[in-house]
Amino acid sequence: MDFQKITKYLDSLVEKGIPSVDCMIYRDHELLYRHMSGTTDADRRKGIEGDELYLMFSMTKVQTMTAVMQLVEQGKLSLEDEVSKYLPAYGRLIVEKDGKVEPLTTPMKIKHLLSMQSGLDYDLERPGIRRVLQEKGQTATTRELVDAFVESPLKFVPGEHFQYSLSHDVAAAVVEVVSGLSFGEYLKKNIWEPLHMEKTFFAKPVNHLEKLATQFICNEQGIVPMEPTCNYQLTENYESGGAGLVSCTEDYAVFADTMACGGISSAGVRIIKAETIELMKQNLLGEASRRDIATTMGRVGYGYGCGVQVLMQPEMINSKAPAGVFGWDGAAGSCIIMDTANKLSLVYTQHVRNCGMAYGEIHPRLREFMFE
Repeated sequence: MDFQKITKYLDSLVEKGIPSVDCMIYRDHELLYRHMSGTTDADRRKGIEGDELYLMFSMTKVQTMTAVMQLVEQGKLSLEDEVSKYLPAYGRLIVEKDGKVEPLTTPMKIKHLLSMQSGLDYDLERPGIRRVLQEKGQTATTRELVDAFVESPLKFVPGEHFQYSLSHDVAAAVVEVVSGLSFGEYLKKNIWEPLHMEKTFFAKPVNHLEKLATQFICNEQGIVPMEPTCNYQLTENYESGGAGLVSCTEDYAVFADTMACGGISSAGVRIIKAETIELMKQNLLGEASRRDIATTMGRVGYGYGCGVQVLMQPEMINSKAPAGVFGWDGAAGSCIIMDTANKLSLVYTQHVRNCGMAYGEIHPRLREFMFE
């Protein structure tokens, strides 16, 4: 592989104002490429060293879905199960329909959570959340807050549309019920420890960690430092399956390589079966939902499986990548891209909120460099 183009491109991002970039590419457990550039402090003086921590935001979703699919593989959970089987509060759902709010007669299923077709939204100010926070404060748990989501009506009948939402936070609560562990304990036992991901853990609402790269935000003033907040971590005790992890480039690259290699790590440890990963990659969206993901998130040519976008029609976007490439991204601009056919994976990290070019330009360019 010729890495001159991708190196030049990554360096150009720093020249354009992205404080730091870090990119790792693995093929079949071999590290083919790593390049990092830029600075990781608020004053833009401290050079990147490679062991920095980042708020991963929605990059968390890929690990959450891996956890769910482990339980599916073990027969402890089914995609066709009703969510209320594990979370009884979800047996009392209401939905907005034709301008009215009425009881939901079609049950929400696990597959609806995983594919973002549950009817939930991403409103962190919903009345149920506010009520629990007022009653419990920072002691409120994942289960207490997730149960409170049902106090607001669903935006549509589950399965009818795609809407990015708190669905994967609900999925994390299901994992807790099925496993009998807190979500963080489950991930530690079944993903982090087997893969020696020693720098991956749940964030707090505000994070002042020694190795945390300064978080920046794009606004009318440019790209400026911001408080290291993870607003999706609703309390000190909440573990957001949708957006809660802190990690580093190396940990995520090891995870991505394991998934791209059919669930087996470089040390020969299996965390999930290859056929389960293929199930995870299967598109779960119908025509209406595929239109939704294309129009609301710009994912033309993609479907969506269990928490991952899946490239279905590369010809629609003139991509050199093969169909079946899958992954996701995060609110600070990082992304994870995996290809089981070629045992190829890429992880890219940056730490800039509200950076639209990450999704419309950077991630597609990195995907193309990966397959050139």
